[in-house]
Amino acid sequence: MTARSRPHRALLVSAAGAMLVALDGTVLLVAQPSLQRDFDASVELTQWTSTGYMLAVGSLLVIAGRLGDRYGHARLLFIGLLGFGAASAGIALAPSIPWVIALRVVQGVFGALLQPATLALLRLTYPPAGIGRPIAIRTSAIAAAAGAGPVLGGVLVAYGGWQAVFWLNVPIAFVIAALALTVRPPSPERIATRRLDLAGATLLAAALALLVHTLAGVPQRGWTAPPTVLGLVGATALAAALTWHERRTAHPTVPHEVARSVPVTTSMVILLVISAGLFGTLFTATFYLQGVLRLDALACGLYVLPLTVLMVLGAPVAATALRRYGARAGATAGTALVVAGIVGLSGVGPSTTWTYTAAAFAVLGAGFAAVMVTATGTVVGDAPPGYAGVVGGLKQTAMNIGPTLGIAVAAGAGASAGSTLTTATFSASMGPALLVLAGFSALGLIPALLLPSRPSRRSPVEVPDSRRCVDEVGVRPGEADDSFEGGRSVEGVDEAGAGAARFLT
Repeated sequence: MTARSRPHRALLVSAAGAMLVALDGTVLLVAQPSLQRDFDASVELTQWTSTGYMLAVGSLLVIAGRLGDRYGHARLLFIGLLGFGAASAGIALAPSIPWVIALRVVQGVFGALLQPATLALLRLTYPPAGIGRPIAIRTSAIAAAAGAGPVLGGVLVAYGGWQAVFWLNVPIAFVIAALALTVRPPSPERIATRRLDLAGATLLAAALALLVHTLAGVPQRGWTAPPTVLGLVGATALAAALTWHERRTAHPTVPHEVARSVPVTTSMVILLVISAGLFGTLFTATFYLQGVLRLDALACGLYVLPLTVLMVLGAPVAATALRRYGARAGATAGTALVVAGIVGLSGVGPSTTWTYTAAAFAVLGAGFAAVMVTATGTVVGDAPPGYAGVVGGLKQTAMNIGPTLGIAVAAGAGASAGSTLTTATFSASMGPALLVLAGFSALGLIPALLLPSRPSRRSPVEVPDSRRCVDEVGVRPGEADDSFEGGRSVEGVDEAGAGAARFLT
């Protein structure tokens, strides 16, 4: 493969892998009612086909990124794709709903393995100064896949049953895996530690799993219910234990250089806050459109379509802005647009025109695209290759917790599925709930102002010197180590456009 073709092939594999995950999440929503009828399952049990996957992915992304830093992201991407496809085939053949749930958890484990690896290919084949455009292309592709998911899922379920949406994953995953074998990214000098701290990894996975599970139950139970309070207390206790352990271990799961990086940590906070605002708004607005105005899925999709379109079209513009004006300007402008879009939607009522609603969604989509490209570009460009896998896992973890947090905030502010489905009652609660989400999203302006004001060509993350590499890794720079593949690393993926379609059905 020539030097010219390598980046293009890496971009193709990266975008295709991310699109596979985005499609899987959106088409499943269309398939769940059919799956429930076939197995005569309860709504709560059927919902675990999504919750089980989410728990597995959310709790393992950082660990998967850490493993990629050690064993090579190309290897983990190949394994993740094969496992994802095989689990999809198993789900299609499942004889009962418990089997579906169990295999969805398995699918989530392999999904966690492949996600941090998709952006790793970009980090290893593109220079930091040129990473913005590939990220923008990848973000646009994800948004397009997420927007097409409900339509494609409806066709598949109508003609092939719910099993068809899982059979769809199998050939796609295997083809991408075959393409991944043809990509040979450069092997940077490994600076991550060789050992994976099992105690730290266990504490991290347990804290994240408990947090995600607790937040997922808030719309049904509320913030003050005993299970919610106990879950939050337990997650906090596990996080405190993890922090104490990480500070004292010689091989932390999250390296100290990463934890102390201002651009990386602030980007994580922005992603958490803005994804919470977006998903909370989608939860509230689509519930209003379908539950109160009684629009069908197609009509609701037409209302929200401008959000997806502006994500696709806005990503390249955001990449150009990031290159010219820097991360601070891009993140600040994107956050302001997200807040403006949510405030605009808070004024939607029964007499509101489609034009006004569509314009508000368009502003929201443009802002989210700007935030996603800016934050992703900052994280990918500022993380050195040896640490970029764990950084990517952290980033994608923020993107998994953010939507769950946003829906919980919306439910706590009054936009709950338990609300009486009348125009008067829900319209009265929707406006205040969206204003709360707008205020929550505005908190993203604080970390946005801490990002670099000018485009940076050098990573602010401290790279250990040669002596420290010898102490931690046991291999001097330039020495070969045949025990495992050289540290392919980077960033975890962000399913930027998945929010546009996840609640359309």
